[in-house]
Amino acid sequence: MKQTQGFGTMGIVGLVAAALIVGAIAVTLNNNKMADEKAMMAEKIQMEEAAMMEKKAMEDKVMMEKDAMMKQEGTMMDKTDDAMMKKDEAMKADDSMMKKEDSAMMQKSGTYATYSANSLAMAQKGKTVLFFHAGWCPTCRTADADIKNNATTIPAGATILKVDFDKEVALKQNYGVTSQHTFVEIDANGGLVEKWSGGNLAGIIAKL
Repeated sequence: MKQTQGFGTMGIVGLVAAALIVGAIAVTLNNNKMADEKAMMAEKIQMEEAAMMEKKAMEDKVMMEKDAMMKQEGTMMDKTDDAMMKKDEAMKADDSMMKKEDSAMMQKSGTYATYSANSLAMAQKGKTVLFFHAGWCPTCRTADADIKNNATTIPAGATILKVDFDKEVALKQNYGVTSQHTFVEIDANGGLVEKWSGGNLAGIIAKL
C-alpha cells in the first residue's frame, strides 16, 4: 500500500514537472515569437523610414532643380530685358542721329537724289521738285549735269529728285507729265504745286 502511494506521489510530481517544462517551453516560444515580431516591426519601421528619406531626397532634388530652372529663367529674362533696353537705347540714338541729320540737312544746302519711295518720303519734309529725266534726252542730260555741278546752291531744305521718265509711268500719269525734261513741285502730301517744262538749276531755284 505504501509502495502504491509512493508511485502516486512520484506520478504527480512527474506531471507537475512536465507541466512546468511545457509551460517553460510555451513561455520561451511566446518570447521568441514576440522577439520575432519586434524584429519584424523594427525592420518594417526602418524600411518605412528609408522610403520616406528617399522620397524626401527626391522631393528636395526636384525642388532644387526647379529653383535652378527658375533662376536660369530669371537670368534669361534679365538678359532679354537688358537686350531690349539696349535696343531701345540704340533706337533712340538712331532717332537722335536722324533728327541731327535732318537738322543739318535743313541748315546746309539742299539735296539732289534719284527718285524712290524712301527718298520721296525724306524729301517731303521740305520743298520737293520732281525732275522727269530721260537718258536719251540731250537737254535732260545738260540739266542733270548743271544740277550736279551746282548742288551746293540748292536751297536748304529743298530736294530735287531725278525721276526715270521711261519707267515711272504711274507717277507721270499722276501729275499729267507727257514729255521729258519736265519739273513738278509737290507739297508734303504729294499734291501738285507747280509744273513746268525745260530749264536748269537756276530756273528751279527761282521757282522755289
